[in-house]
Amino acid sequence: MVLLVFVDLDPDLAALRPLGGFFVLRTERAAARPLPTLAQAYRETAPDVCGNPLIFRVNKVADALRSPELRVAASVAHLGLAARLWSVALGCAALYDRIPDLDARLLHWDADGSAPDDLWLSDVRPLPGDAATLADTVLHGHLEPLAAALRAHYRLAPGLLRGNAASALAGAARELDRWARRHDRTDTVARARSLAAELLAHPLLAGTGTLTGTAFRRRSCCLYYRVPGGGVCGDCCFTRPPRSSPHAPSG
Repeated sequence: MVLLVFVDLDPDLAALRPLGGFFVLRTERAAARPLPTLAQAYRETAPDVCGNPLIFRVNKVADALRSPELRVAASVAHLGLAARLWSVALGCAALYDRIPDLDARLLHWDADGSAPDDLWLSDVRPLPGDAATLADTVLHGHLEPLAAALRAHYRLAPGLLRGNAASALAGAARELDRWARRHDRTDTVARARSLAAELLAHPLLAGTGTLTGTAFRRRSCCLYYRVPGGGVCGDCCFTRPPRSSPHAPSG
């Protein structure tokens, strides 16, 4: 029998701080300049770098990776933001049994920030920490409009984006599992695994890969192998970079 131990959802989301990296979410206004909300980024239709935060971010990622293909950078940028959103939501659900309302209109994003993506939540409003609420918050509230916005500017297959979403979720669950085991938090291990399994069975993620324990093998490729010097990711459908890279399946 696993005894689940939760703490109250606090305004600073302090329980996430020991997890670091992708899990921490700023809740105080610390930006020197106004940051756009993710809702603004998703609906921005400007085709230029200066007017569109998503296009700006993709170009920034392309420069960092030295990738000549913007669609590869777009996939990597998508994967990074998906990982941030899943990590915050899953971490809160596992530690608090609550999640903050991550409405895209409340979540601000610094597209010029370093990785992991710099996010700031302007108001902490508690929501239930069940899988259905996580799916509604992250999948429907963010990853659907994010995918639509990226597909409007880059040639990204729907299967690739679904695979990225599933990979990011599995990765967040795996990191949370590792942290919980190091700190003898069997309650958190059980909670994270249960939520991840239920979310990966969601219609938007079902069929994207196979979860065995905390190991995930996706059925699509994020295209990272096309980055100069890049290889295949640990959960990639490929065991080695495809030879015929221009025509390799991505969705």
